[in-house]
Amino acid sequence: MLTVIVADDEKIARRRLVRLIEETGEAEVVAACTGGREAVAQTLALSPQLLFLDVQMPDLDGFGVLRELSGAPSPATVFVTAFDQYAVRAFDVHAVDYLLKPFDTARFREAFDRAKQRVQSGTKGADDDRLRALLADYMSTASASPQARQPLDRVAVKVDGSLRIVRTVDIDWWETDGNYMRLHVGGTSHLIRMTAASIEPQLDPRLFLRIHRRYIVNIDRIVEVQPWFAGDAIVVLRNGAKLRLSRTYRERLHARLGARTDVAD
Repeated sequence: MLTVIVADDEKIARRRLVRLIEETGEAEVVAACTGGREAVAQTLALSPQLLFLDVQMPDLDGFGVLRELSGAPSPATVFVTAFDQYAVRAFDVHAVDYLLKPFDTARFREAFDRAKQRVQSGTKGADDDRLRALLADYMSTASASPQARQPLDRVAVKVDGSLRIVRTVDIDWWETDGNYMRLHVGGTSHLIRMTAASIEPQLDPRLFLRIHRRYIVNIDRIVEVQPWFAGDAIVVLRNGAKLRLSRTYRERLHARLGARTDVAD
């Protein structure tokens, strides 16, 4: 029996992965971790042969886990991610296996079988080289200036069990919802498992601007800014939606709109 650690901060996703692994009859889940730091501790303590690692976790993301484990014996790793333009490209470039949420049982089994073959074939050195190259790529991209990064141009959302691709230019605004983001497109909205902290650096700064701790708005959709209370304001969008503009972000928005700060005072 192969020993496996699962790391995913989303309870339902974590339980499903544990169930799918145990249903293979070929592996035992020795730890199911709720975050990246727990995954590091359990991996160092238990030395599993396989690691199913979520990319987006609030305390320490999957790349952070990889960084913390560098220098220690690392298990064969399968990354699990919601749609992430950089991550998917990097995984493909470095031939590192990943599961793109939402995935079905057949796709899981394919990833599991490949990871099992890597363990059984003893090609550990090549696996470690790929992970080191992936981490180096990630670190160089993370340290690059925002102008040097390729903005996120589309996201995948789940609609009736299928994936639908939404272009970011079509999104009216983003709204935080715990560890999720709700993106509003016309009269519809979609929930994706990404935080504001992870999505904001990926957006084109020429198109999107944060106006409140809850909202990131498509500047092209703004038609009016109305004064409100205590220095806050209301941003009116083309479709009639009204979003609160906090005074913390007011000057940035006015500068982008070419307006004087005292206009709404």
